[in-house]
Amino acid sequence: MSASEAESLMVSGLGVTSAIGTGKADFLEALLAGKHAFSLMRRPGRQLDSTFIGAEIGGETLGDESSGGSRGLSFSARVALATLAEAWQDARLDEVDPARIGLVIGGSNFQQRAIEQAHAPCALQPYFIKPSYAMQFLDTDLCGVCTEHFAIRGFAYTLGAASASGQMAVIHAAQTVRSQDVDVCIALAPVMDLSYWECHGFRSLGAMGSDRFAESPALACRPFDRDRDGFIYGESSAAVIIESAASARRRGISPYARIAGWSVAMDGNRNPNPSFDGETGVIRQALGRAGWHARQVDYINPHGSGSVVGDETELRALADCGLRDAPINATKSLTGHGLASAGMVETIASLLQMRAGQLHPNRNLEHPLDPGFAWAGNQAQSHSIQCALNLSFGFGGINTALCLENSGALS
Repeated sequence: MSASEAESLMVSGLGVTSAIGTGKADFLEALLAGKHAFSLMRRPGRQLDSTFIGAEIGGETLGDESSGGSRGLSFSARVALATLAEAWQDARLDEVDPARIGLVIGGSNFQQRAIEQAHAPCALQPYFIKPSYAMQFLDTDLCGVCTEHFAIRGFAYTLGAASASGQMAVIHAAQTVRSQDVDVCIALAPVMDLSYWECHGFRSLGAMGSDRFAESPALACRPFDRDRDGFIYGESSAAVIIESAASARRRGISPYARIAGWSVAMDGNRNPNPSFDGETGVIRQALGRAGWHARQVDYINPHGSGSVVGDETELRALADCGLRDAPINATKSLTGHGLASAGMVETIASLLQMRAGQLHPNRNLEHPLDPGFAWAGNQAQSHSIQCALNLSFGFGGINTALCLENSGALS
């Protein structure tokens, strides 16, 4: 193998679970069909005299918490195992030395609803809480669950970056492979399982969409539209396998794409408001590290959360970086905002569209904030993607950008 091939970082496997599709084939089909699953949320522990709108995963394919190998596992853990199983099989990781496989779990505070449900019946009798709670309230419990189930013997850790956690996990996984800490690294983003406490907090902050569309939930999620009024939550989980081109070739794996470059930058601001300077800076640095000019970018998957201030800031940043002409669609308009998992779900959406040669539609983009962008329409359309730019931002001034290059275009 050539030195350049050994150094090239490739995506060799994918797994995804969302409210609109379970597994990458169903997920892509749902994306291209413009499918959504928005309604008033019904999962126990998520509503309290409220009308929170969101998109929830169907439970029929994930088993019950009290059954078989799922006994004692939270919803987040059960979905994570199912999602990772798809990516594991996709990349044929059974053929890799377990000591040379690492795991980076993107996010924090995954199991808030499970914690609330554990507290509620024991509020006045704490001695009756299940002993397993001492492990389950820790995010690292998911590291233990996954490494035990898949016999991973390299490192495993969680990494919190608010709503940029999923994309940050992909970036960290790439860095560990580049540094040769492991041969293969899994980036995993579990469901960030909100309880009514977090929903009320986001609503009070003005970040989550209001009751404005309570009678028409399908209309509530509208990134980059003038009638947006906050993000709409959507349950999702994702897994991305990263390794060198040489490593993938040894198992006969045809990669989805090359990770051409990335950037991470902080605004130095604890608050949730976005930064134009932070976003333009991270975009330019990622393009520079990829060796791309702005005109080479032929697809953008934005953060696009439906935030009143965030969407405007992101479009100004893209325009300032010379990216008005690249086709753009907002995956959150279909899936909702998975918070910690969002950036990784959108990475997978980019990779699946790249392989399919099609773009999914934008839902509810009836009055774009800026009509001067190359918006995808309300139907799927053919488009060959060679250089994709993914953006993901989080509370606390966290900015990330990821450049994905079509592996079929590599010489």
